Amino acid sequence: MSTTGAIAHVTVKSPDQMRELGRRLAPLLRPGDLVLLTGELGAGKTTLTRGLGEGLGVRGAVTSPTFVIARVHPPLTGGPALVHVDAYRLGGGLDEMEDLDLDVSLPESVVVVEWGEGKVEELSEDRLHVVIGRAVGAEAPGGADGHPEDDVDDVREVTVTGVGARWADAGLPELEFC
Repeated sequence: MSTTGAIAHVTVKSPDQMRELGRRLAPLLRPGDLVLLTGELGAGKTTLTRGLGEGLGVRGAVTSPTFVIARVHPPLTGGPALVHVDAYRLGGGLDEMEDLDLDVSLPESVVVVEWGEGKVEELSEDRLHVVIGRAVGAEAPGGADGHPEDDVDDVREVTVTGVGARWADAGLPELEFC
């Protein structure tokens, strides 16, 4: 039975804010953490992961691993590496995931898996599950405050849930954007 820990909900109005959300979550992560990203195509999963990479201080730009399935981003300094996996093209279950040796990488890295729901939960009882969805009833382009950068197409509702003993007592930082 898994324990649900901290839960946070945040409205993200732009790709820049999605990246900033990743930077804000990064200090919570440590080697051995599994982050599961769920959201439709174009939801902002890779943008969030870019922010995680920046916050973790990894070497090089974080890009989508769609065609290579997984990319390893080593740390610039003593922090953990970031292993970024796109499980979209993989079949269901852990079998194909095992071929990626994620269980070997997990103890010394932060492993982020896009499209991993129903495929990677067995890797760790503890994980951070981030669900990204398009905002329902979002404002028209330009937003209520007239800022064109708050285009309705960019507005996302993000739910961050800690699962397992690792996250049972963990607090999530203030994630809301002004």
